[in-house]
Amino acid sequence: MKLFSRLYVLVMQWARHKYAPYYLSITAFIESIFWPIPVDVMLAPMALAKPHKAWHYAALATFFSVLGAVVGYGLGYALWDPVVQPLVVSVGYQDKIVLAQHWFEQWGIWVIFIASFTPIPYKVFTVTAGLLHMALIPFIITSLIGRSMRFFLVAGLMRWGGERMEQKLMHYVDLLGWICIALAVAAYFWFSR
Repeated sequence: MKLFSRLYVLVMQWARHKYAPYYLSITAFIESIFWPIPVDVMLAPMALAKPHKAWHYAALATFFSVLGAVVGYGLGYALWDPVVQPLVVSVGYQDKIVLAQHWFEQWGIWVIFIASFTPIPYKVFTVTAGLLHMALIPFIITSLIGRSMRFFLVAGLMRWGGERMEQKLMHYVDLLGWICIALAVAAYFWFSR
């Protein structure tokens, strides 16, 4: 089924749009608070579509992601009971918050680095860091390091791959799409047990 190749063409058109940097910035900001779609979904095609702007896009994604993380932290810190907890309960994320609290107890600040660099839902950890009243400055510094490493790595790979990578991606995008779906389902069952 050629579902992903059609989506790929559409995403590449969006990536070349004149307002794409604004969409990337908004996505990076809200992804650190509540948005379920990772920033890489926009960053990678944008860096691939305009490799000469890859570093600029990575810097935008980093800045707005950490800014969103600070807002998520503030929500967990100041508005947990009246605002955040009812939302967490309504979407069934209570167990994820409990798991994040456990990881904070176990690994401390390293959990922020891990969550900011890997595909683990970063938003859960930004809110939990605020809920646990983690020191704000180390939170920001660790988030900056992890997020910049992730986004500059993605942008760098896309810039390095350039047109060759775009052609290869177009050839394999359907296979890669179904593999990603399978991995997402496996990760969901892994983290929900």
